[in-house]
Amino acid sequence: MADGAHADLTLAIDAAFPAARAALERLVRIPSVGAEGADTPAMRAAAEAAAGMLTDVGLEGVRLLEVPDAAPAVYAERSGPPGAPVVLLYAHYDVQPVGDLTLWTATPFDPAEREGRLYGRGASDDKAGIAMHLAALRALLACGPLPVTVHVFLEGEEEQGSPHLGAFLERHGALLQADVIVVADSEHWRLGEPALTTSLRGIVDCEVEVRTARAAVHSGQFGGAIPDAISALARLLATLHDDAGRVAIAGLVHAGTAPVDEDEAHLREAAGMLPGTRFIGDGPLSARLWLQPAVSVLALDAPRISEAVNALVPVARAKVSVRLAPGQDPAVAMNALVAHLESHAPWGAQVTVTRGSMSSPFRLDTSNVAFEAFRTGLREAWGVEPVEIGVGGSIPLVAALAAAQPGAAILLTGVGEPLSRIHGPDESQDLQELRRGALAEAIALRLLGGG
Repeated sequence: MADGAHADLTLAIDAAFPAARAALERLVRIPSVGAEGADTPAMRAAAEAAAGMLTDVGLEGVRLLEVPDAAPAVYAERSGPPGAPVVLLYAHYDVQPVGDLTLWTATPFDPAEREGRLYGRGASDDKAGIAMHLAALRALLACGPLPVTVHVFLEGEEEQGSPHLGAFLERHGALLQADVIVVADSEHWRLGEPALTTSLRGIVDCEVEVRTARAAVHSGQFGGAIPDAISALARLLATLHDDAGRVAIAGLVHAGTAPVDEDEAHLREAAGMLPGTRFIGDGPLSARLWLQPAVSVLALDAPRISEAVNALVPVARAKVSVRLAPGQDPAVAMNALVAHLESHAPWGAQVTVTRGSMSSPFRLDTSNVAFEAFRTGLREAWGVEPVEIGVGGSIPLVAALAAAQPGAAILLTGVGEPLSRIHGPDESQDLQELRRGALAEAIALRLLGGG
């Protein structure tokens, strides 16, 4: 843990942490599932609760930011010394749906601690990011004036791809101007092994419809000559990978080697892979996860087994997602995906592709004082040297913020790790990792202010 010049922050974090944990538990109890609607009662309750927490910490100008059809965002600020850097602290309060409740051993919106981990949907992604900011700011204010000027922006649409971020930037962009942007929505390499994220994959997705007939017909009368749409769709989706599981869409970018490599046994355990299931793709595992494209079939529309009749299904649909390596133009990738699907129709089936969302991959600049300040904060808080990692997921707002503020240094931090099961059943947050994350942020902000 930090000592010497930052020993006071360690003590202040110890004092601030119970309130931050209570705030996290309160937020987890609010079922702010973004997929259920932009401005449901739960979404607004989460935004209002977060606003109250920022007020309690001692921030000023706390308000909800609104744009049409969007979930409310939360804003707050507090000035540091004249001429001090301006730091924008970001996290999000919306969460993923809970999925199949039978897979949970915890109750998703009733936070419970087991063996030092707090269980609940959003306990890590990303309500822990909010709690980390709260603890760091409370600790810094307990030790004197803030060393930097702080703006806080808590979003309610990240899990939906931040569709209204452009509108927020257009209407409220002046409030979000900063020298340093800290996005607390990433993860660490391992439990007890902190990391700074240096790259993100982008994403494109689409819906593909395969049609083989105008209507369903008797499978005994016509089967054997007339193809059914589900079989045709299965064949089409199978063309997205080769036999080794490599992405077979032509022209997509591969971005080189990763700074650290993933361990096979650890990855199997973290992903919950079943015995006998093989990895797909080729090259080092970390490169496959962070620096290569990845294709996934996310959903299918076809009759349920319980609704099946002896008829040839005339139409079937799927949602297809492609994660993009750093350096990939998402528009080029979308064109490549559509071209592949349209040109691989089996048996002359009619294929219709509806384009979906796009977001850009991103590489972070590590050659700045902000990056070094956070590296030092992590080192002092954990007592080990942090590693640099990529993240296979996408955070669309990062590229958008970078485009809007090209001179700002962007940091990707967070307190989740592979055991957190982000987006899955039994999501959880290690509370000591959260405490260390708050200490690291407090140290980094002090260093950015010249402390």
